[in-house]
Amino acid sequence: MCSRAGCENPAEYRIEWNNPRIHEPGRIKIWLACGEHLDYLRGFLESREILVRVHEMSDDLDELPIT
Repeated sequence: MCSRAGCENPAEYRIEWNNPRIHEPGRIKIWLACGEHLDYLRGFLESREILVRVHEMSDDLDELPIT
């Protein structure tokens, strides 16, 4: 289910993120996004200078640090 507040759409994307100001490099947080809210959620994180990468839900998990 999408992580956008109030959205009940199924997740299509996995937004992996790390806030380098408070997280160690290997820590990866994950939000889920539907197609409608992907740009909103990614933009929210990027506007705060948080490191982000996006994968489709069907992709394998990427455990490498986000750079």
